[in-house]
Amino acid sequence: MAVTVLVTGGTGYIGGEVIDQLLARGYSVNTTVRNKKKSELRLRARWPDAGERLKVFQADLMSDDGWAEANAGCDAVAHVASPFPLGVPKDKNELVVPAREGTLRALRFAKAAGVTRFVQTSSAAAIAYGHPEKDHFDHTDWTNLDAGVPPYIESKTVAERAARDWAAENAPGMVFCSVNPVAVFGPVDNDDLSTSTEMLKQIIDGSIPLLPNMGISVCDVRDVGKAHVLAIEAPADRIRGERFPTATKFMWISEMAEAVRRRTPEFASNVATKQMPDWLVKLLAPFVPTLKQVRSELGNVREVSGTHTEEVLGYKFIDPEQTLEDTARSLVEHGIVKL
Repeated sequence: MAVTVLVTGGTGYIGGEVIDQLLARGYSVNTTVRNKKKSELRLRARWPDAGERLKVFQADLMSDDGWAEANAGCDAVAHVASPFPLGVPKDKNELVVPAREGTLRALRFAKAAGVTRFVQTSSAAAIAYGHPEKDHFDHTDWTNLDAGVPPYIESKTVAERAARDWAAENAPGMVFCSVNPVAVFGPVDNDDLSTSTEMLKQIIDGSIPLLPNMGISVCDVRDVGKAHVLAIEAPADRIRGERFPTATKFMWISEMAEAVRRRTPEFASNVATKQMPDWLVKLLAPFVPTLKQVRSELGNVREVSGTHTEEVLGYKFIDPEQTLEDTARSLVEHGIVKL
């Protein structure tokens, strides 16, 4: 069993959940942040009893500074850090280059430090795009970049491909695998929301007055964190080279809104009930950054199966409606959604 784990991107939604579960299981954790002075107080406040079991290091995806120190003494790495914008950048390399180079940098320093296991947080974005003839996907599928995909989709696909190629060529003794979440929801710790959770917030608080004709596969941040932890703990021959999609169910935005109304009726007064016409999404997309990504997904079904992950890692995912309920209650409890 690994004793010390480096979790990159410790202030992020998934990174924080991974740290939370590792500390609860008795691990020591090193974590990287972009600004230690700004982030350490926040991390210490979340885990006030961690003491020396939690160490914070400043390291950026595009610089070598701090990575050797962060990896020192670690048995495993969960590489979670990666750029994820709400909008679409003008230059795709704002996402693709940091995602690829940051992952390779994390791998190089992990190998140099003698790390024996590396779990990359990839994404279903590296699985389920560029195949217009398909609507169901699993761990064996890869996004087709030749079909032309948005920058975030490309960044996750390129980063995972590059990591697998590098590990096979340069660190064959290292146990490498990836966790590939779909849209991630679940309880929040603060108001620094993930893109997925921000969307649910806007549904609950009425910022989205009409529901676009799009859907997403849903997963719970607690299941994503658990996949990382179990991938660190599982026998090497079970997880080496594996991909672990975390996904429960494909849901239309209208179905998500209905689940919120049904499961948390006390929060439902501002939840939209009517659908936004496709023509209106297309009209507004050039002026509303979040709708730029919605426009390309209108009417699409991309259902990703998490069955392989449940079977190999040996646990059952949380019901998606329970996830949405817990997310809604957490947003209200933390004062992020004000009713």
